[in-house]
Formats: sequence, structure tokens, C-alpha cells
Amino acid sequence: MKRLLAMLLALTMSAALTPCARAGELAAPRTLTLIIDAGHGGEDGGAVSPNGLVESGVNLDIALRLERLIALFGAPCVMTRDSEEIAYTAETTRARKVEDQKRRLKLIRDTENAVFLSIHQNKYTSGNPFGAQVLYAPTRGSEELGKDVQNLLTATLEDGNRRAAARIQSEIYLMNNIDCPAVLVECAFLSNAREEALLQTESYRLKLAVILAAGYLHNREMLEDIYFGESENGVLLH
Repeated sequence: MKRLLAMLLALTMSAALTPCARAGELAAPRTLTLIIDAGHGGEDGGAVSPNGLVESGVNLDIALRLERLIALFGAPCVMTRDSEEIAYTAETTRARKVEDQKRRLKLIRDTENAVFLSIHQNKYTSGNPFGAQVLYAPTRGSEELGKDVQNLLTATLEDGNRRAAARIQSEIYLMNNIDCPAVLVECAFLSNAREEALLQTESYRLKLAVILAAGYLHNREMLEDIYFGESENGVLLH
């Protein structure tokens, strides 16, 4: 863990420090805001492991750890949710899921200079598949960010994972209806006994949060260029 923290410190030595923003607060006009999305929540628990570990709770725990790390370095961030409770106005479960997705989409679209990072867990019908995988949106900067985070996960976790970052499937609503850089991270397989056990430990959840923080902070310059970079004639590129 000391090596991971040292890596995070090294990657952010030259980063400008600004107060961390919460939902409803505005970051500086020329500052990126990381939107941390704990996948699922409320009535939507997501995947469940063979031993009853619920995805939404794991996602939230990693997301809250990531938020604290990002705040430590003064980078503005916003959470799509900060508890397992979600207030709904719709009556049916299906309608409530749609309502929640649309609420998250509005938050993303209303956030200036946003970068979206969604935290999930994977599951398969057998217990053999393992390894984290990053899926990236079809928006500028997403592929570069996704591949870098994937490389960090593979190199740091050292679990023999050969998965590569890939473009998100077209049917994933949230990731295909935004226009900001965005990645969705499948941190582990709940269906794999080893990874399920790891996900139940605080140390592994913190390790994942540190890797995600390092990946975002390492790519801030590239992401800032998307929003604030200038062309040869001085025109802002956005």
C-alpha cells in the first residue's frame, strides 16, 4: 500500500490544489470536475455474489474512498450518490431505475468540464472469469483515460489479468448519452471466489480506490486539454 500511495503522490506533485466540490457547488470555470458514480443503489442492488455480497454496497464503499482521495489533493469532485438510499417519485421498480438513470444523466450534463468515472463489479455464470476491465465511452479522451486506468489496474494488482480496455456497449444508457470523457470500471468478478473474498476486505477496496485516483490524476493534463487547450490560432478547443 505504501508503494501505491507513493505512486499517487508522484503523479500529483505538480497538480494545482483546489477545494473539493460537492453536488450543488460549482468548481472554477477552467477546472475539471470528476463525477464519481457508485453504480446501482436504492432498489437496484446490481449483481450479487454466491455468498450474498451485493454490488451496490461495494461500489459505494470504493466510491467514497475515491472521493476522499481526490479531495485530499484538492481536485473538485461530485458524487452521483453517497448512500444506499435513493429517493424516488416513480411507483414501479422499472420506472424508478429509469428515474435514477435520468437524474444521474442530468447531473453529468449540468456539471461543467465533467469527467465521469463509474464504479461497478462484474459477474458471470461460472466462477472462472476474473480481472478488472475498463470500458470507455465514445467521447473524446475516454479511450486514452480508459486504457491508462486499465494499465494501472493490471500492473498494480498483479493478478495475471489479460483483459484490455474496450469501448462500452451501445446499450449502456448512461455512458452513451453523455458528451464528456467517461469510463466505467468493472473492478472485479463477484462470481469469482478469490475476487469476492478480496472485495470484502477494506485493504483491497482502498487499493482499487487509490488506483482509480492515480489514473484520473495522471490524466488530468490530457483531460484539461480537451476542455481548455488552444489551437494554433488561439481558439479554445471544446
